[in-house]
Amino acid sequence: MGLFSSLLGNAGTVNPEELFKKYGKLLIEGEGVELGFNLYKDVFIFTTKRLILIDKQGLTGNKIEYKSIAYKSISKFSIEATDTFDLDAELKIWVSGEQTPSIKKQFNKTVNVYDVHHVLASYVLK
Repeated sequence: MGLFSSLLGNAGTVNPEELFKKYGKLLIEGEGVELGFNLYKDVFIFTTKRLILIDKQGLTGNKIEYKSIAYKSISKFSIEATDTFDLDAELKIWVSGEQTPSIKKQFNKTVNVYDVHHVLASYVLK
């Protein structure tokens, strides 16, 4: 993913094995990484049990917040994309009881947003 794209807030795909090596300490026994994305300094990971948002704060990223959202807490989600000529797509996730989306992420054209939709649907709609 290019620096310009990441500065604009567009997320690009990260290899699940790489994410497991770096963030495996956050996972519980039997939990695996399905998909992961890098957004400038931040990372978000779709696991087999939850969504993990990793927010590196400040210029140096020394302070890090790890936020976990259980799939059962997600009340709805949407993706917005076009099939051609669109440079990015947007993901919105609502957590139970909230009127506006708790999470909004932009993906660059290297991300297949339908893979994201499939993972969310597989776990949220169980």
